[in-house]
Amino acid sequence: MLLRCIVKRVVQQFYSGKQGTTTCLVSGFPLSALLDGHRVTGHRSKSTHPDVSERTLIAVKPDGVQRRLVGQIIQRFEQRGFKLVGLKMLQVSEDLLSQHYCQLRMKPFYPSLQQYMTSGPVVAMVWEGHNVVQTSRMMVGHTNPVEAQTGTVRGDFGIHVSRNVVHASDSLEGAKREIQLWFQGKELLNWDCCDQTITCEM
Repeated sequence: MLLRCIVKRVVQQFYSGKQGTTTCLVSGFPLSALLDGHRVTGHRSKSTHPDVSERTLIAVKPDGVQRRLVGQIIQRFEQRGFKLVGLKMLQVSEDLLSQHYCQLRMKPFYPSLQQYMTSGPVVAMVWEGHNVVQTSRMMVGHTNPVEAQTGTVRGDFGIHVSRNVVHASDSLEGAKREIQLWFQGKELLNWDCCDQTITCEM
């Protein structure tokens, strides 16, 4: 309510020709700060913060979907303060897996990995935030659930290294490559959370 009154007075002064050098309408708040888009507008069409533009791919694997863990996994990333910019459920094709796991195709376990990843639907997500790649890897935990710490996704939900619930990009370069494989550009949204200026601006 206070902000509406302030904005209304700014607009009134502007149209009455008094906008020139007005510096303050409320003690402690310079006019320039009140007119700054970060504070007055509720949202912008695209994030302008370079330190929050980092994105990563998180995919809930078939065992995680079958065990109905999708909601809990999403909740962890939301509570951490990351922003969901892409989400879809799909039956993964062998071609997509071949590109995603290109470095593993010659490994003896690849056929079983392929069979597992195509055994049921996968929920793929793109999350955005400050240091989201590194932080997400810590949140997901060690590849082998036996070695993953309690409190991580795999530490809490993982059963076996071949059924470790979730995938997370391991680097910025890897994240960019994987996001392009799993999502088309139009499937990713640029939007600003209402709490972004509080949690993300440095």
